[in-house]
Amino acid sequence: MEITWFGHACFRLRERGVVIITDPFADSVGVSLPRLKADVVTISHHHPHHADLSALQGTYRVLDAPGEYEVRSMFITGMATYPPHQDIPRDAWLRWRNVIFIFEFDGLSVCHLGDLNYLPSPEQVQMLSGVNVLLLPVGGGRHSLSAVQAAEIVSMVEPNLVIPMHYRVGTLSAELEGIERFLKEMGTGHLEPLETLKVSAASLPQETQVVLLAPKASAS
Repeated sequence: MEITWFGHACFRLRERGVVIITDPFADSVGVSLPRLKADVVTISHHHPHHADLSALQGTYRVLDAPGEYEVRSMFITGMATYPPHQDIPRDAWLRWRNVIFIFEFDGLSVCHLGDLNYLPSPEQVQMLSGVNVLLLPVGGGRHSLSAVQAAEIVSMVEPNLVIPMHYRVGTLSAELEGIERFLKEMGTGHLEPLETLKVSAASLPQETQVVLLAPKASAS
């Protein structure tokens, strides 16, 4: 599988001619997506920074709700998470629903945690066990997991590879921190970002490794 990061929470997953785009964003995030073709587009949260389809071309299927899906022999599972604060108004609670997506290809599983800024329940974390590649928001602030929370999820899920996302880089305008604090929490020194990551079940490391990707979006 080939994994490319366009910035924020937007990735392209490409395997055997099937293309998935996750959380495409509007220019207001501070960078612009190029024109992209997709077979499937997943949306974790209906906010312009995670659900703008204007850069997408062609015919594609949009998945934005929990459920089980099959697209050309690829299995996709959507799992809803909600903020833990039960004292907030119900309409706001429902509005902040986030959908985690798990993609399974030939013995390889990739999990996109979406627009997540709170720890999932222990039952949901258990459902993530066995995930090989974790696409993990790490930028802190009001709109993302903190570095400490992100590292805690890594320790619970124990994926083979962790690819950070949803953090400040370049001209990104969102109120997020950079990558440094998360790398420190993970005990990882400086990492050189890769242009793309090619991974298979056979190439997975035994111990959890962090991989940085260079964002492909351009300044808006």
